[in-house]
Amino acid sequence: MTAVLESAARNFVEHPSYGTGWHRVCAVEELEPAWGEAALIAGRQVAVIRTVSGEVFAVGQEDPATGAHVMARGITGSRGARPTLASPLHKEVYDLGTGECLGTPGLRLATFGTRIVGGYIEVEL
Repeated sequence: MTAVLESAARNFVEHPSYGTGWHRVCAVEELEPAWGEAALIAGRQVAVIRTVSGEVFAVGQEDPATGAHVMARGITGSRGARPTLASPLHKEVYDLGTGECLGTPGLRLATFGTRIVGGYIEVEL
């Protein structure tokens, strides 16, 4: 399935104003707490994560360490008050708010704004 998404992203021709702004992804109740789902938003693969406390985050689907598009299958958790996502491949841990890798300096996960409007999750690209 990832190959299909990557192929679609490569063939996507972006209009200068297309893709920017807020995009409705799904209803909040469709996203299980402590779990992520991959979404293709304006030709970009994004992992949308809902924490146990109900916060919603959107990060790049691409693992910064390997380039594999797997972050939606990462392991959610926290370091103190910071919600985190660990890569499912090598277990690098990223701050969901900032994208900072907490174990390997120099690695950074792309982050995107999120909001809930009328019970739906929206992501800003």
